[in-house]
Amino acid sequence: MRKRRKKTKAKISKFEKLLYLVAVFLVLFAPLSIVFSKATLAKINFEVEKQKKQIEKQSKKNESLSMAINELASLTKIQEVAQQQGLSYNNSNIKTIDK
Repeated sequence: MRKRRKKTKAKISKFEKLLYLVAVFLVLFAPLSIVFSKATLAKINFEVEKQKKQIEKQSKKNESLSMAINELASLTKIQEVAQQQGLSYNNSNIKTIDK
């Protein structure tokens, strides 16, 4: 008669199960986290470019307004507006104070 050998089933301990579970989790989670971080980075880069364009546009507007202020504050412009308002330049009304 042949002796039957009992097949011994290798028992997996709780620690090994935990290790397998962690390994599977990492294999699934790593690619997802990489894709998520790349998408977030792309979104942030898009927002940065949008803000750069807005800053450039505002800088051009500020420069234009500064030029307009300088033009309106010029002596010839002031004299022109004064004449339109009926004001005249009277040198005898100017008084100087010496120290």
